[in-house]
Order: sequence, then C-alpha cells, then structure tokens
Amino acid sequence: MEKQLHLNLLASRPPMAGGFQSGSKMKMGPGRKRDFSPLAWSQYFETMEDVEVENENGKDIFRIYCSGSHGPVLLLLHGGGHSALSWAVFTAVICSRINCRVVAMDLRAHGDTKVKNPEDLSADTMAKDIGKVVEVLYGETPPPIMIIGHSMGGAVAVHTAVASHIPSLIGLCVIDVVEGTAMDALNSMQNFLRSRPKTFKSLENAIEWSVKSGQIRNIESARVSMGGQVKKCEESTSSPGGSNSIDEGIIEEEEEEDVEEESNKKRMKEDDQEIKKESIFTWRVQLSKTEKYWDGWFRGLSALFLTCPVPKLLLLAGVDRLDKELTIGQMQGKFQMQVLPQCGHAVHEDAPEKVADALATFMVRHKFTEFKEGYLC
Repeated sequence: MEKQLHLNLLASRPPMAGGFQSGSKMKMGPGRKRDFSPLAWSQYFETMEDVEVENENGKDIFRIYCSGSHGPVLLLLHGGGHSALSWAVFTAVICSRINCRVVAMDLRAHGDTKVKNPEDLSADTMAKDIGKVVEVLYGETPPPIMIIGHSMGGAVAVHTAVASHIPSLIGLCVIDVVEGTAMDALNSMQNFLRSRPKTFKSLENAIEWSVKSGQIRNIESARVSMGGQVKKCEESTSSPGGSNSIDEGIIEEEEEEDVEEESNKKRMKEDDQEIKKESIFTWRVQLSKTEKYWDGWFRGLSALFLTCPVPKLLLLAGVDRLDKELTIGQMQGKFQMQVLPQCGHAVHEDAPEKVADALATFMVRHKFTEFKEGYLC
C-alpha cells in the first residue's frame, strides 16, 4: 500500500480513501448531480499569450497564462502530463491574498506549447526553456521572481534555480516531489499509466473520470484543468458512445528482446489506430514515452534543492515522503516544510486555499511582498 501512494510523481495519484476535497467550492448536496462541464481559463487568469523563443532550429512557442500587475512574479510550473491550467484555482486564490503577479507556463510538449523538438524533455532543456521565456518577458532586468513547481515541474524548478537561469530569483517552492520516493515510484509508473483509460468520449467524461478516480479531488479545479491534459483526437470517426476504457500502451525497456520490441511497436501502432477510430478525446502527453528522462528529473534532486541559495519551501501531501537527506536538512533549518494532509498528489489542485495560505505566509515572512489590504490571514 505504501508503494502505491507514491506512484504518481509524474501524473496524479490513484483512488484513495477520503473522497473529494471538503473545501471544494463545487461540492453538491445530497442527491444533486455533479456538474462536470468544463470551465474557461478566463475565469481564473487575466490574460493568455504565446511567447516566442528563438533557438537553433527556429522558434519555439510557449503558452503562458497571467494575472496581477505589480509585486513579485510567481512563476508556476506544472507536473508531467498536466498544464498551466492546473494552477487556475490556486492563481485566483493567491492573487486575493498577496500583492503579486502570476505567470503559469505550459512546459514543452505540454498543453498548448509548440516546440521544434517536443521529444526532448530533459531537465536541462526544460530549465533552459524557463530562462529563455523569462528573458523574453522581462529583458535584462527581470522583476523579483519566485519559482514554484509541482512534481516534474518541481524538479525542473530546482534545476532552473541551480543553473541560475533566473538572475532575479528570490525564492523556491517545491510541491510534493522528493527524490527518494520519486525514484522508488519510477519502477511502478508504467503500470500506473497502463491502468488509466486511454480515451474518453468527451471532455466532460474526462473531467468526471479525474474526479471519481481521485486524480483531482477538487471538482472545480478538474473542470478547468483537464482541458490541458486531454485533446480531441484527429480524424475521430466514432459516436459519443465510443469506448473510453482502452488501456494505455507501454514502451518496453530497450534491453528487451528484438522480437518483443517489434511486437510492442506493432501493438502501439494498433492502439494509435484504435484511438482515432473509437474515441473523441485522448491524452495530450504520452507519459510512457518519456521514461528515459525520469531518472534525470529526480536523481540527486534533494542535494540540488538544499544547495539552492534562496529561501526554500517544501509542501508535501504526507510526511512519509521525506528522504534521509531532506530530513537532515529540515532539522538543520535549511528550508521550511509544511505537510498538507488529506490531499492527493495534486496538492495545489486539491487544496488551493491551503497552498496559497502557506505560500503567502512564507513570502510575507521573507518580506517578498505584503498581504493585500483587507485580507485577514
């Protein structure tokens, strides 16, 4: 059971006891049918724009969502398979708490970001992406920036900070990713990915699955963020009643026998054809195909986190996630930690108000900003 709790360091956690987040604004009364219709990004962010970044092969285009006009910038990085929309509800809450600006970014190969080489999801490449986007947005004199990352995005945030890609960095917040448990979970990640539905008959169907499976425990957040996780299939020919329970394909390790490898390729090709024939929506990111980068995201992460010279906050869904290196560092006061119980892995979606409160208190304590006038903390 303990191992199962750590499977979703790239995606989100499987079903667990506890049901939906009790603080969800969309909680319905007894006998009421839940509303799984999608919500627009514009209800939570003020603007959306595409940022063009020059590289050796041409231009990459990164989708960002923004709110706020003054104060330090909170640069938000989502987890694997998710998108900037996973920060939507959190953004609305944090902007009501403190004076700040928010920039939530779709990382390469995620959401609506379009890059020339979407297969390159190495930590180094993604960290450089962050620096380039910040440079395009703010030039040579960027405002104070605090980088906040969840899961894979947390790992990228640490690599970005260590590589000094953001010259005006004032703080670092990592949400529910710890090297020890992440590395342990990788062995079981493919099994988890295979257990997910491969397709959905509608976006509403995908939202309903995300809530009922426990992937996202806050129905409001699911309604705005799932649109960033799934996409409409091209050349779809099915009726809305098509199957939504085809298991996701799995890439076998390179050292498997050639015969098995060919068999897997054939099966995956057939699966791709099944998607187009039998469904309307499928996952935007095939996480099973990113396996070769997983080790690089997380190995050595605890030591890197501890060496970051800025004030650090670690938010966890459970204290059992702490590895030895972080436990020692926490005892030595090298970072601030807060555990938010009764949350799934998508802590900032499940409990956006608790995450916003923790972050706001941290930033005010370090004099990065002030509480908004009239807000009672």
